[in-house]
Amino acid sequence: MEKQEEKSKAFSNINARSFLFVLILLGAILALSGALSYFIPQGTFLRDSEGMIIDGTYIQGEVEGIAIWRVLTAPVRVFFSSDALTIIFISLFLLIMSGVFNLLDKTDGIRIVISKTVRKFSNRKNLVICIALLIFMAFGSFFGMFEELVTLLPIVILFMLSMGLDTLTGLGICMLGACFGFSAAITNPFSVGLASNLAGTYVLQGAWLRILFFVFVYAVVCGFLFLHIRRISKNPTQSLTYEVDIEKRKTLVMQTEESESDQFIFKVYAVFFAVQLVMLVLIASIRAISEFAIPLLSFSFLVGGITCGCFVCENKKDVAKHMGQGALSMLPAVALIAIASSVKLVMSESGILDTVMYKVIEFLRGKNKFFCIILVYFLILFLQIFIGSASAKLMLIMPIMLPICGALGLSPTVVILTYCIADGFTDMIIPTNPVLLIGLSMANVSYGKWVKWTWKLQLFVFSVTILLLMFAVQIGY
Repeated sequence: MEKQEEKSKAFSNINARSFLFVLILLGAILALSGALSYFIPQGTFLRDSEGMIIDGTYIQGEVEGIAIWRVLTAPVRVFFSSDALTIIFISLFLLIMSGVFNLLDKTDGIRIVISKTVRKFSNRKNLVICIALLIFMAFGSFFGMFEELVTLLPIVILFMLSMGLDTLTGLGICMLGACFGFSAAITNPFSVGLASNLAGTYVLQGAWLRILFFVFVYAVVCGFLFLHIRRISKNPTQSLTYEVDIEKRKTLVMQTEESESDQFIFKVYAVFFAVQLVMLVLIASIRAISEFAIPLLSFSFLVGGITCGCFVCENKKDVAKHMGQGALSMLPAVALIAIASSVKLVMSESGILDTVMYKVIEFLRGKNKFFCIILVYFLILFLQIFIGSASAKLMLIMPIMLPICGALGLSPTVVILTYCIADGFTDMIIPTNPVLLIGLSMANVSYGKWVKWTWKLQLFVFSVTILLLMFAVQIGY
């Protein structure tokens, strides 16, 4: 999603090529949703107070195609629809988060927080790996940070090489850590947060299983890295980046001391992340405010970001500049969300949404819940190949899948869990993912070497996630 081209520019949420591809794909889906109205009859379900369909109440009508102008204007009209408030809050949230993260990046906040922690334990190799991996996974799991953390890859590789390790270890800590943490989400606002908001649940509902899964994934990645380190410690030539690392070590320059400015920035941003973590816990644990999770998080990040920026930026105008650049870089993602949300709007206005849901429910009726949830899992995995943006993909399918799964007896929490694990892990193996390609380019590692190094891990995680979903369904999660 994001590529940092130069320090003066904001890292974009999606590169131009990927944006154009996803834009065309979503546009085609939107056009298809309009065309289907000329072939599929209208229909309606009765709905309960929470907006979920009541099974057995479907009534079918006639075929009546929607006007073309309604399809063409849907991405604009969606901001004035019944879902407008949700879409506007989500869009503002993404703009604010991107602005704040760009400020953190431009003022070296994230780099200093992580590098200081790693440097403090630089003489304890295994502990450094455990702590660094935990930091990257926690940022992904709690705050939904992934692409932002990849900009730190050169620093992490530098530390690994300085401790006698290799580039792949750095890639594993940074990229696998951030991506797997994002996927093993606990309060990730871009997946759990948005999906909970759409489902009408609160963020910590069902969190116990997500926490256990996070701990398990963390242990698996730690074990994967330690096995790799043991192998290359016995024979350094076993490293797939052995020759590249020889050249990198020739120009290795380590920063052994930190300036007073770095120490001050560390304290400021350490307080910032602590406050945001407290806010996440409060929102997740207090049911009365959980329904306002997105607005509260937006406000907390905005106020906290501006406050921190005023402390660390000598020129206060830079605060607005950096946050503005970050927000602008997120506009393409907001556009994708609008188009994705328009699919539901067009299908609702044409009267075919409930008919499509009815047909899907009838197809799945009588089949066990395990089959249904695995089908949802593979559907999201398929879309993952084409739509990398977690928020755009979520807004496309969750408004449709939640009512269908609800009618089949599957809880919102298990659907949200399914979305989280299907959305993220494969980002580190699918060759169409721009962040993976950017990270490998930064590390000077070929895609072939990366696949050779990680395919067993990916296969293991995939198998575990299938078992996890079956367990979740079995216990009525």
